[in-house]
Amino acid sequence: MSRINTNVPALQAIGRLRFNQLDLHTRLERLSTGLRINRGKDDPAGLIASETLRSEIRAIRQAIDNSGRAINVISTAEGALNEASALLLQLQALTIATANKGALTAEEIDANQLEVDSLLTSIDRIANTASFGGRKLLDGSQAYNLAGVESLDLASVSLFSARVPEGSSRTILVEVTQSAERGQVAFHGDARVNPGCTTSFTSAVTIEIGGTVGSEVISFASGTSLTNIAQGINDQTDVTGVTARLSTTAGAPTASYSSVVFESTTFGSDAFVSVKPVTGNFMNYGNTGTTFDDNGLDAGVLINGQTASVKGLRADIRANGLDARIYLTQTFGQLQSSSSFQITGGGALFQIGAQVNGASQVTMGLNSITTSNLGNSVVGFLRSIASGNANEVSNDNFITAETIIAEAINQVAVYRGRLGSVQKNQLDTNINSLQVALENVTASESVIRDADIALEVAALTRAQILVQSTQANLAIAINLPSQVLSLLG
Repeated sequence: MSRINTNVPALQAIGRLRFNQLDLHTRLERLSTGLRINRGKDDPAGLIASETLRSEIRAIRQAIDNSGRAINVISTAEGALNEASALLLQLQALTIATANKGALTAEEIDANQLEVDSLLTSIDRIANTASFGGRKLLDGSQAYNLAGVESLDLASVSLFSARVPEGSSRTILVEVTQSAERGQVAFHGDARVNPGCTTSFTSAVTIEIGGTVGSEVISFASGTSLTNIAQGINDQTDVTGVTARLSTTAGAPTASYSSVVFESTTFGSDAFVSVKPVTGNFMNYGNTGTTFDDNGLDAGVLINGQTASVKGLRADIRANGLDARIYLTQTFGQLQSSSSFQITGGGALFQIGAQVNGASQVTMGLNSITTSNLGNSVVGFLRSIASGNANEVSNDNFITAETIIAEAINQVAVYRGRLGSVQKNQLDTNINSLQVALENVTASESVIRDADIALEVAALTRAQILVQSTQANLAIAINLPSQVLSLLG
């Protein structure tokens, strides 16, 4: 080569040196950051995929945090409910103790009533003070807002969960498709063979009457009127759970005859009446010793077109984002009719998924457990057993008070069970599922973006060698034009 104005070998060496130095810098950067992609030019398509996965990872982590916080809220509420349950059990024991009035002085009964009042106050205090992060949990402020509930149709409505469109309302339609019935047995007496009699009499009999509460043996003398038979049965209703009423039925061809109708005090398949003649002829003649019995019938109920689980007049539904317990009134439960109301808002919403939509949210109604809300309009409310109220324990309202307290205990137990179900079956499982997803998505993002240290170390060594070699070659190329001087002699 005899040209000296342009040193082509040197230019080539400089170009390779620049390339090798950039490669060396890239390897040093990747080893310093641990990332294969540090900017868009490193891998444009990989960067897009990595950022998408990073967004998903961040959302999943936040969903896990949200679920953990929701568990903390529920655990706080459940702890308060546990204390309220303990107080209700004390109320029950105190009511039973007060019912033993034959062994108590008036002062002791009054003292028990004062303790009842104190326990009721404690329950109200728990309801009004249980909170998380400054937000009250059991005072009703986190319950669903209802509108249009017809009290003549629906005695009580408890919503545990409901999916309501944001900024809108949801209509709940309750339809009775099958009437609820009591257990019922009719006694026609002598009028079965003498339909011309409108006042019936029976021969001397002893019968055993059984119901949902218990059984009792009752004897009636010969000639006892049906009116007195009904009264005698009603006198034992607290023991048997069976009432009696008179009924007049048309006879043939123009006469009529009277009957005594035995009925259970409650509705549903669990309610029953049993009448067993012990001595004498009863019901139809010649059937001494035969037991006549009948069970009631649960109402058939559809809630928003879904078949509800019904026990007597109580309907439960868990479907299509709705978890509710509804008590029908006796009148409505015996009619094939419908009634509706609206959920206008309220409730507590927990975002537990990685996307903000209905499928990623859990809604709950944190209902009030104050003494004016525990119980229901059918059996009465817990506040009514306090001093000066309708079912004050010290005024011999033992049976009613015990029934109300039992209903309140059941309500709190069901409430705790609902909270536990949400925590175990939704929140805990959601965290487990999200944790697995987080691991897999993070692994996928790592494959795309993270640097392979072993590979980068090997590449760094190669780049170092190439840079050093190129620098040596550049030095040789720079000296090549000087060889032209040898031509000058």
